Formats: sequence, structure tokens, C-alpha cells
Amino acid sequence: MTLDHFDVALFLRDYWQKKPLLIRNPWSQWINPLDPDELAGLACEPEVESRLVIGAQGSWAVEHGPLAEARFAKLGQEPSTLLVQAVDHHVPQVAELIAPFRFIPDWRIDDIMVSYATDGGGVGPHFDQYDVFLIQGNGRRRWRVGQLCDADSPLLPHEDLRLLANFDATDEWLLEPGDILYVPPRIAHDGVAVGDDCMTYSVGFRAPSRSELIAHYVDDMVAAMDDDDRYCDPELAQQSNPGEISAKALATLHHMVCATLADPQRFARWFGEYSTTPKYPEVDWTPDEPVSIEEVRLHLANGTTLVRNPASRFSFIQAGTGVDLFVDGRSFPCRDECEAFARKICAESRLVPGVLLSRPDSVHLLVMQLANHGAIAFEQDD
Repeated sequence: MTLDHFDVALFLRDYWQKKPLLIRNPWSQWINPLDPDELAGLACEPEVESRLVIGAQGSWAVEHGPLAEARFAKLGQEPSTLLVQAVDHHVPQVAELIAPFRFIPDWRIDDIMVSYATDGGGVGPHFDQYDVFLIQGNGRRRWRVGQLCDADSPLLPHEDLRLLANFDATDEWLLEPGDILYVPPRIAHDGVAVGDDCMTYSVGFRAPSRSELIAHYVDDMVAAMDDDDRYCDPELAQQSNPGEISAKALATLHHMVCATLADPQRFARWFGEYSTTPKYPEVDWTPDEPVSIEEVRLHLANGTTLVRNPASRFSFIQAGTGVDLFVDGRSFPCRDECEAFARKICAESRLVPGVLLSRPDSVHLLVMQLANHGAIAFEQDD
């Protein structure tokens, strides 16, 4: 899928993280990629995160999944919205919606949440801490956008929804199938279904907070530290007042902390692993039977296409004469021929085998490792 007549440079310059933008159906041919019944089926699965929001206009009730199949038959006439996270992990046709937005680096992409709403359904005025492209898949939804919010913006009391107490709409649009609304972080917005069978695909992005980065980075460093690495002062001199923490001691202690934090190579390696950690690491994508190196060579010789798991995260970082490949929280140093493969597998979701046939065992070994981890697979014939 591609966006026709969409100026990426203009969008990044004038709109990205600055102001909302309505993009009227930019697809050459829009086809809704998911049936509502399939979405409801996913909401019944225990490994899939889902919510059912009942009500509207200030009286919302939330039920968390997995939902019983019989629940949908008992919804009645009250407006309702079903929201299912990471649908792209389970439905390849939905995962294809990410491709048009890959002018944003992959490590920033979170997942695609899909919502299905009946007439009047919505989740109320709110704001997010991340960018989102809201693609109208089916039916119609009226979107209003409003003020820039922050941590001090007053919220209504609710256990499950972060609803704004005050919403000052500045723009309003009615989205038809194929239309896209971009909303930057912290911009208030509210979407209400107009008619039944309203489906919206939310392509969300990640924006780690400073506190999150520091906390996880420090936790990772502490886990690897030797308890014998301690403060010492063999040149200690007598102080006039034993109650003082001297400037020399403070400088040494400060250096102990900051020197470790300031290692750029260590941070790069940690962030590569951290940023590619799966959103749902508890889900097991490993194959039923391990793949051998001989099977890898046979698949490649037979021309079997290599396909990335939509639930897996791939990134690489330039490292000296090669790159470090990061896949699902694991790192793989790639040099020489492996570097070319790492760059290509990060760029493409499907890899034709011809580029791998002449590669050495190091590449075949990496393919085997990724396949046995469940990050890639050889495409099966229908």
C-alpha cells in the first residue's frame, strides 16, 4: 500500500509533531483489510489485549478482554466501541498499513489498534503522548480536535479512561472510508461513530519518556555490575570537620556514576535491544519444530521467500566496520556479507531468496537463528 500525492517532506516540515492534518482518501484504491467479525474473534483470544467501551456522553463503562463470544450478542442499543491492540501482529493485511508510514523510523512505530463502533460510539475527549494516524476503514466517524494538553490538564474521574474535563474543539471533520487524520502528541481529540459499522485503524508511535529511558537503562547497567566495584580513597587526608562530605569525595562519586552513564557504545547497544523488545514478549512465536541449517539452505535453493513476523521488531545501528542487528531484544553483530543481509531484512518485510543463495554460512546461520526465534519464516505454499 502507498499514499498517492502525499508530500512527505512537506508533512514532516509543517505538521509532524506540530499540528493535525486531514488527508482525504490518498489511496489508489481503499479496501477495508479486516472484517468486524474477525476483530471480535481476536478480542476473545487471551493473548490479545482488548477493551469494550459501553456508553457515550460522559457515562462510559469499560470491560477488559478477553471477551466471551456471547458478549457481543448482548450489547443492545447503547453505543459501544470495541478496541483491539496490535492487530497488525495477527493479521498480515492490517500489518501492510504500516508500510506507507515508514518515512518515520521503525523504532518509533508501536502498533495498529483497531476499533469497531456502533452509532454514537467513542471513548470520549482525550489526549495521547504519542503521534497517531487515524485511518477510517469502514463507515464514518466525526473527529474533533482541540487544545494542546499537558500533565496539568484536568481529567474526569474514571478508572479506565483518561477523559478530559474540558475540551475546546478547534476543528471538526467527518471521515469517510480511506480518509486519514494525523494527530500530534498531546492534542485533545474526540471521535464519534456516525452510523454503525464504523472501523478505525490507529497507527500509533512510541515516544519514550526521559524517566523511562533512565530507569530502564540504569536497571540494565546495575544488573551487569560487579558488587566489588566500590568507592575507595587510599589517599585520604584528615579533615578539619569529619561531618563534611568533601569536594574531592563528591567528584569521585559523581564520576563513578556519570562515567558509566556516558558510555555511548553501551547506550547504543542497550537501546537497540530495549527498543526492539516485543510489545507482548509473553507471546511465543517460535516454530513447532526447530529449523536446521540444512533446511535453510534447501529453502533458499528452492526459492522460498523469507517473510518477517509482523510482531517482531527489527533495527540496526552502525557499529565500526559493520552493523549490530537488533531483533526482538536480541543483538547480532553483522560484518561483511552479514551486514548487507541485516540492512536488507530491516528494510524489507519480504526477502526474495536470490540475494541469499551465494551468502556464506554466517548469513545462513543468522537466518536459522531468526527463524527459530520466530522472527522470520519461510513462506508456505497455499
